[in-house]
Amino acid sequence: MIVRILALLLIPLLLVGCGNNKRPLDPNDPIENKAKLRYEIGIDALYKGQLPKAFAELMEADRLTPNRPEILDAIGYAWRLHGNTAKAEESYRKAMANSPSPATHNNYGSLLLQMKRPVDAEAQFRLALEDPRYPNQDMAYINLGDALLMQNRADDAIAAYRQARLLNPDQDISLLHEAQAYQKSDRPHYARALYETLLRKVPNSRPVLEGLIPLLRQQGEVVKARQLLTDYLEQASDPLEQAWAKDELYRLKR
Repeated sequence: MIVRILALLLIPLLLVGCGNNKRPLDPNDPIENKAKLRYEIGIDALYKGQLPKAFAELMEADRLTPNRPEILDAIGYAWRLHGNTAKAEESYRKAMANSPSPATHNNYGSLLLQMKRPVDAEAQFRLALEDPRYPNQDMAYINLGDALLMQNRADDAIAAYRQARLLNPDQDISLLHEAQAYQKSDRPHYARALYETLLRKVPNSRPVLEGLIPLLRQQGEVVKARQLLTDYLEQASDPLEQAWAKDELYRLKR
């Protein structure tokens, strides 16, 4: 079971105001200042889960100052949350024609991954990584690894995940995805070693257990798998998390 971390999508937080590389924001222009304010309100609404308000504010910002890539990026993200990938891609394509930031390339690539277009996604992640000033290169490398893994290029994917780890040793997402790459490429012992390393760092992590439990079952260590799930069940307070653990325990009996 390959677990994907959707949180890798990075909302463009006022990277260069509302401006793009072709025409910087004019602080003395009242229309552009109004667009910037609407954009900021729209981003805040996205974070708060207020999708209708986010659409209203971001679309007004786009009307006031058309073709700003950061605004188009945010609108694309909003459409993605809405579940309309076609509209999301339409917005990102407009952003691509207007000197987008590395974050926008990364976000568009994330959408393309969701749409099962890993080759196109890989191209966007590599464009994001061309700018050494991009502060979230570790996330772009993890996304690049996912695009490569979806193309069955496991060794290249693992190299990308390790590069992400070098850039940001404080994050563990790349280790989780590296373990998944080993698992997918039929290297269960490497995968298990990484999962168990992660589990020592973050006990009772469901994403880790979702990868580790099937490996333990395949390797005949049902007792250990059952104990891990029992521990998880005892500490889970969310009914849905409890139901997941119970279902996994039931499957171990079959």
